[in-house]
Amino acid sequence: MAVGRRDIVFLGVVLAGAVTLSASALGPVMRKPPRPDDKRPPQTDIETVVGAVDAAFRETWEANGFTPAARAPDMAIFRRLDLALKGSIPSLEEIRRFDKQPPDTRLRQRLDQLLADRRSADYLAERFARAYVGTEDGPFLRFRRRRFVAWLSDAIHANRPYGAIVHDLIADDGLWTDHPATNFITVTYDEATELPNPERLGARTARAFLGVRLDCAQCHDHPFQSWKQNDFRGLAAFFGATRSNFHGTSDQDNLYHPLDRKTLAAVDIKPKVPFREELLPSEGSPRARLAAWVVDPGNRDFSRAAVNRVWALVTGRPLVAPIDDLRAADADHPALDILADDFAAHGHDLHRLIRVVASTQTFQLDSEGDDTTSEAREEAWASFPMTRLRPEQVAASLFQQASTEALDSQAHWLFRLVRSTGVNDFVRRYGDVGEDEFDARSGTIPQRLLLMNGKVARERIDPGFFVSSSRIALLAPADREAVETAYLAVITRRPSSDESSHFAAKLAGSSGGERRQRLTDLFWTLINSSEFSWNH
Repeated sequence: MAVGRRDIVFLGVVLAGAVTLSASALGPVMRKPPRPDDKRPPQTDIETVVGAVDAAFRETWEANGFTPAARAPDMAIFRRLDLALKGSIPSLEEIRRFDKQPPDTRLRQRLDQLLADRRSADYLAERFARAYVGTEDGPFLRFRRRRFVAWLSDAIHANRPYGAIVHDLIADDGLWTDHPATNFITVTYDEATELPNPERLGARTARAFLGVRLDCAQCHDHPFQSWKQNDFRGLAAFFGATRSNFHGTSDQDNLYHPLDRKTLAAVDIKPKVPFREELLPSEGSPRARLAAWVVDPGNRDFSRAAVNRVWALVTGRPLVAPIDDLRAADADHPALDILADDFAAHGHDLHRLIRVVASTQTFQLDSEGDDTTSEAREEAWASFPMTRLRPEQVAASLFQQASTEALDSQAHWLFRLVRSTGVNDFVRRYGDVGEDEFDARSGTIPQRLLLMNGKVARERIDPGFFVSSSRIALLAPADREAVETAYLAVITRRPSSDESSHFAAKLAGSSGGERRQRLTDLFWTLINSSEFSWNH
């Protein structure tokens, strides 16, 4: 049947629309990634601060009578790096490449690759965004979370100074679409007052950027700390003149007049910082002054809070807990101040900080140790702390193990579309941990059932031409090689001799569909092992 010109035009429009829709599902529309910063600090300079941090940990171990665990195998550290920075296990393709590199430089090279990888910037941006704007969608029309995370990803990818990023979050003006940093302000927009909420902004600023729960003094003086109600109100007052309308975010007249708790009369509160007042500039808009004070190199609370959060992202657990209340923490650690001082001295260089943390002896320790003291050893960081993977890490790893190639920006758009929608669906069913990501919590029965029997998990291992299990069954030259490749693809290690013998025997004599099914069963077993769902 002949196809008319109108039909061709219509088909072209439909295809163009489909491509646009798929592209928008994979990432921000028309986002041009900035050129990554090529400058790298000298390795000897990094080794100096790493040595100081390691010495601080050794003193702690000696004081507690702990002998640190042995160094973890390179492959385990490799897996940790990938999970920490891009939120997924490495692909089989990446593992093979890592295996071929010189042992003395390959971990450093992998860290370089990850810091230059857009997947890492996207993953870290989402992690930071949860502390800055939460996980909810925010007020309709006035908040663009996706736009905000994309902007944050661009900044991290370019290694923009962390202090400059936070300064923009607090002080930037303009429309939330054109100036994405202002979404930090607009997410608190109150429909009743038609204004951003100064108290929510003050609380978020204190917790996310200073590691202080100043909002515990919101209604009355803090019962355990030195904070007074006026300390919190003084910080909130910096946002009292902030407006958000369809012309954008700006500062005008102060409308923050909270009620006196005794007389219930409106009180005129002047902007005031809770400590280190000498660092507060005397000129500028209230938010600009506050931003300059927060990120001032002399404000150690800012550097400590940033270091503690990055440490938690890289290792899975804060160096000092709780992560948003460092001044009230029962335990401190000398390594925190060493890292914070180095972070401030090097212009709040986020990539450098990640390099330092990943290069420490503590990050590279094995997670295995004496079972009788394992919990105490982990608390003292004498062994690498085992932590459950976040839902996004489990989901991304589930999709990655199904493909022998890396699911990065070079992968076909269809694979990335399937991964994006599949990960979101899996996380929704698995359960999002929300903003408070570093609380220790146990897994649930529904989570285990989702991995065992869920549709998304089953589709990632069922025999099919594109999944890893089928490709390994077809291409592996021998049974033991097939078992080894499966272990590498799923849990990033080679099997022990006993494991290899056991599963090779299960594959012996099989071929065709039967062999594919047995490899599928092996993949299912590995995915449902504790080793897959934990960082170790």
